[in-house]
Amino acid sequence: MLLFKKKFIPMIQHEKYMKKCIELAKKAEGKVSPNPLVGAVALDKYGNLAGEGFHEKYGESHAEVNALAVAGERAREGTLYVNLEPCCHYGKTPPCIDRVLESGVKKLVIGMTDPSPKVAGKSITIARESGIDVVENVLNKECLKLNEIFIKNISEKKPFIAIKTASTMDGKIAAYSGKSKWITSENARKEVHRLRNKYDAIITGSGTVIADNPSLTCRMDGGRNPIRIIVDSKLITPKNAAVYQDDGTKIFLATAENVDTKDKYPDNVEILKCPMKNDKLDLNYLIKKLYEKNIYSIIVESGSKLNGAFLKEKLANKIYFFLAPKLMCDKNALSLCEGLNSESPEQCIKLRFDEIKSFSPDIMIEGYLNEKNT
Repeated sequence: MLLFKKKFIPMIQHEKYMKKCIELAKKAEGKVSPNPLVGAVALDKYGNLAGEGFHEKYGESHAEVNALAVAGERAREGTLYVNLEPCCHYGKTPPCIDRVLESGVKKLVIGMTDPSPKVAGKSITIARESGIDVVENVLNKECLKLNEIFIKNISEKKPFIAIKTASTMDGKIAAYSGKSKWITSENARKEVHRLRNKYDAIITGSGTVIADNPSLTCRMDGGRNPIRIIVDSKLITPKNAAVYQDDGTKIFLATAENVDTKDKYPDNVEILKCPMKNDKLDLNYLIKKLYEKNIYSIIVESGSKLNGAFLKEKLANKIYFFLAPKLMCDKNALSLCEGLNSESPEQCIKLRFDEIKSFSPDIMIEGYLNEKNT
């Protein structure tokens, strides 16, 4: 008869399984909003994999419940990994911490504390008072990034907003003629569709609609189209433009309060009338209204004017810079943003670069807006 000893799990093993939680959680991008992305891994008492799962769809079972359902009795006296602290309140589903206690696990490893006031460390306290050994903040930075949208929603009651740009190395997003197809490669464009699937909504301006006639759909296997939002203060976009096609996707048209919108656009388009600010649509008002309509994350895919307006109003949290190994070398070509009128480098908007990814032959840099800007 073979005898097994309980396996001691060092920190490097904790990080290994937390990475797995993050990988599992990402499978649900575009499917769980406004809930966070969560993955879970259960080990038996000997340190062997017993079960894994993730929160697959809004309103359905959470990651911990799914992982423990697979593990069954093997989870008893084992370890449960989860990138976000389990919930301890009733919502669409019962409290996950109850299921954790019922499972009989002896160790709970968490990537980050849940920022929601309904949780905020309460489940960690419950677990410890019940005799469970809790390890906190494993791969905390990675877990915070995974749910940066959820954190923004909970902490500020605002949507998380990212700008996506595709430019040459000298920062040009289109030729002087307005033509921009295609600056970046097919590989880069595939990543753009993954991002569209991730965000609740996509915003563009009237200039982009007229110049490029984009559909703003998500063309990836298993993806879903983001809600489309068109900023058009004067209603100059043609009503037969691709963005207004009735494909089952919700569409908002943001325009000025004094514009006549009767019989202008298809029935599937909801008009949002907004006040003007400095002869432009008040973006702060628009973003507030969109959040009230349960839009929790937005990606901006537009031209230099609207990009610049989001930056100037300090509404953007993040920028995805797609850079092609090309130079346009034309002062009349369109830059990725305008309207800030910086007189010196000290007045520049400052960014914090994060990951740099390769989509050969292009690269993509993730940049976050400096806290001083926001």
